[in-house]
Amino acid sequence: MDSSKELLSPSYYEQEEERFRRSYDARESSDFSDLDATEYLQSDPLTSSKPSATAFSIQPRNRWLRKPCGCFTGRSTKYVIGCVGILALVWLALGAGGFFAFNKYKQAPSDGLSPPWYPTPKGGTAQSWVESYRKASEMVAKMTLPEKVNVTTGTGWKMGPAVGNTGPAINVGFPALYLQDGPLGIRFADNSTAFPAGVTVGATWNKELMYQWGNAHAVEARKKGVNVILGPCIGPLGRMPAGGRNWEGFGADPYLQGIAAAESIKGIQDEGVMATIKHLVANEQEHFRQSWEWGLPNALSANIDDRTMHELYLWPFGDAVKAGVASVMCSYNMINNSYACGNSKLLNGLLRDEMGFQGFVMSDWLAQRSGVASTLAGLDMTMPGDGLFWEDGKSLWGPELTRSILNGSVPLDRLNDMVTRIVAAWYQLGQDDETKFDGKGPNFSSWTDDPEGVFAPGSPTDQDVVPVNQYVNVMGDHASIARQIAAEGTVLLKNEGLLPLTRGANAHPNTTVKHDGPLQVAIFGDDAGPGDGPNHCPDRGCNQGTLASGWGSGSVEFPYLVTPAEALTKSWEDSDDVKVSTYPTNKPPFQKRPAILQDAHLCIVFANADSGEGYTAWEGINGDRPDLALQKGGDDLIVEVAQGCHGGEGDVLVVIHAVGPVTMEKWINLPNVKAVLLANLPGQESGNALADVIFGDVNPSGKLPWTIGKALNDYGDGAKIMYIPNGVVPQQDFAEGLYVDYRYFDKYKVDPRFEFGFGLSYTSFEFTELVIKELKAKSKLPSPRPKDFAMPPEYDSSIPNEEEALFPEGFRKLEKYVYPYLDTIDDIVSDPYPYPDGYDVKQPLSGAGGDEGGNPDLWETYVTVSVHVTNAGSSAGKVVPQLYLSYPAGVSTDFPVKVLRGFDKLLLEKEETTVVTFNLTRRDLSYWDVEAQNWVMVTEGKYKFLVGQSSRDLPISGTW
Repeated sequence: MDSSKELLSPSYYEQEEERFRRSYDARESSDFSDLDATEYLQSDPLTSSKPSATAFSIQPRNRWLRKPCGCFTGRSTKYVIGCVGILALVWLALGAGGFFAFNKYKQAPSDGLSPPWYPTPKGGTAQSWVESYRKASEMVAKMTLPEKVNVTTGTGWKMGPAVGNTGPAINVGFPALYLQDGPLGIRFADNSTAFPAGVTVGATWNKELMYQWGNAHAVEARKKGVNVILGPCIGPLGRMPAGGRNWEGFGADPYLQGIAAAESIKGIQDEGVMATIKHLVANEQEHFRQSWEWGLPNALSANIDDRTMHELYLWPFGDAVKAGVASVMCSYNMINNSYACGNSKLLNGLLRDEMGFQGFVMSDWLAQRSGVASTLAGLDMTMPGDGLFWEDGKSLWGPELTRSILNGSVPLDRLNDMVTRIVAAWYQLGQDDETKFDGKGPNFSSWTDDPEGVFAPGSPTDQDVVPVNQYVNVMGDHASIARQIAAEGTVLLKNEGLLPLTRGANAHPNTTVKHDGPLQVAIFGDDAGPGDGPNHCPDRGCNQGTLASGWGSGSVEFPYLVTPAEALTKSWEDSDDVKVSTYPTNKPPFQKRPAILQDAHLCIVFANADSGEGYTAWEGINGDRPDLALQKGGDDLIVEVAQGCHGGEGDVLVVIHAVGPVTMEKWINLPNVKAVLLANLPGQESGNALADVIFGDVNPSGKLPWTIGKALNDYGDGAKIMYIPNGVVPQQDFAEGLYVDYRYFDKYKVDPRFEFGFGLSYTSFEFTELVIKELKAKSKLPSPRPKDFAMPPEYDSSIPNEEEALFPEGFRKLEKYVYPYLDTIDDIVSDPYPYPDGYDVKQPLSGAGGDEGGNPDLWETYVTVSVHVTNAGSSAGKVVPQLYLSYPAGVSTDFPVKVLRGFDKLLLEKEETTVVTFNLTRRDLSYWDVEAQNWVMVTEGKYKFLVGQSSRDLPISGTW
């Protein structure tokens, strides 16, 4: 019921300003019509219409572009005509209930399925944050009302140098905060590193590199004047393998995502920069993720049961909170028919009460859909500050929040907690240290590459031209970190004696083709070359040249990009024994020049698959991929090269760059396809890292962070993108529950092409002598919830003097800039506010809570599992031992066949043996009991622990 009072109508601005001046919340549903939007959810004609390739957009998708673009930018005429047809069908459906229903359809469903949870728990209860909250409370107590509102509200899109800018509290010395996109690097910045994407980091399975990736990113952000990095990303989890933004996260398993998130957060925040874990939660596809972006007035609702929410989608957020993350970003979509940024159960109950989150919750950009309601539901900061639409300066907070405090609709107590959380995070990260943060803000502009410009280019008001870009080089030696991550994140999927190659004489000792003279190497594929350059399309929004990043707000400007063709050619340039020919196109002139293939002894063919954020599209790919095939004819290219390479007898190495799983059935079993490398999204050092692996300078050690199936159907119905809305408020039921990725393959006995955790090496490893040691006895429930370590700050809760909310005399306003001030206080009326249902019901505290990360007992180690690992091969290499847990059999609760609960990575020399120990916590051993509303350990029967090198290669096991 959280979002039942949200106004989403574009006509608001012309007709409703006076009526809703106290906040941007609509009144009771009777104000519109008696037809409820939910009545059409199961009968919308779109559910039976012929599927269309795309969805309709009527709003400009300029969220992340430096220059606004039209709603059909990059769209074909056929696409536009089809979209208009779809929109016509939608409005015809509305017409069946009478056009009077239109106003109701502009609202969220009036009765969300997410229960209310009020009031918002206050921050400052955890021991690790006590000193920061003490300092923050002293500062906040001295702030005026406009200063408090300034801290919580963004100044508007393009109203400052960063993608997100807050206002300062000048009188108390609190600076404006500058928030910039990650997680691949610093978006829109010059002279900064384009790191490998999150999926590549996940594929390393290397905790140390996860930390270094975050830390290097933070070093650059701090030196660029950024306070808050908008990363890392763990939502989407990867429920749908074709999901557009899966590549920003670390893989399709909650445990892997959680560990990677925690390590990268530690790396970021050890440098004093605030990390933002995103997107909370279940933003699993781009289609219909956001109101109006796809032509519908409401976003998709991800409908998830309680157990699945805890064990899958919220699990990695628990690791992030335990790591002390400063900020959480709520997502665009609805959760059980309540917008994530206005969902009190999610933000107040799960995040704050259960997980003990001490930082602040910010909205994704324009994800806030209500004023008072989202404030009460637990939102602390709105971004970018504009309200329901881009660049209009009509904030849902700003002056409206000021008004809501003065008229009593928002308790001052709630605003004080919002501000205190933000200021406490600033102190927690040491940003009051002027030697690291000088308070001057970014030394670059997100909106121009010119040395000079205006401070707020989003405002049409005349402004002084000032220096905006100082071109500070912050890359340092981070290229080496980027290269190592890219190399260790490369997965060797197949190798029939072909790799590694050598650079000098006898450059190809493993060749099956006997040849006189130099080895003839031919490199094929657009993905091998530079194309038009890595920054050719805004936000990397096209697939051309070698693929090193997906597109969207998670992308960066590449300072350079080493292509595979460049690096491989350079590796052989000093050898007279090798002749390299490159054809960086997916349509080489094979018919006109058959010798290209016939003369080649070794063919290296590149192909890729791209995707990105839903605000832009490329070649019919509207954020989410339409399928799991290689793009631009990549499959056909591989087949053609394999069939023609030296008359079909030449050796073929296939290299794939991809945002997620791709199907390989057309070519994976061709006899001369001797080796396959999945290089994921490697960033700026792409070619160098790939050459390191191909030539054996780095022994491949990457492991799949998701499963590669033989077809999309192998992943189950829940893995399929909703490309056509099933209602005006699209409903997406996560009916598969816990069974995502390898869990689904295991449950339904589906054979994958390559399983989760799989990856070959140039050496081999053996696992022996598994030992299980109990440290604590099994018990059903964790220890009782401890009392809060500290009391939250208390403030004077009386409503401030109205006069302090007025614009200062002589104040020069920038048009569209969001200020906290009011023009007049004559219209302040303190009528009773219609609070959400359940607002006056005090909620019991969760037994799963009690500290940062939840009940401390959940993080206690209960059992250890040790195993001997030996390098039994002929060369040194890194091994990734993986531990999976199977719950006791014979109990009534349904469990996955096995779940990942531990991994490590270590270098072993030839014939070296070491002991690897896994610590399993109570949380690792528990499941979420929806009746007990707590994490429960199974006390009957025996747990089984399995250790090996992938989810289906587990040679050693034991029970407890």
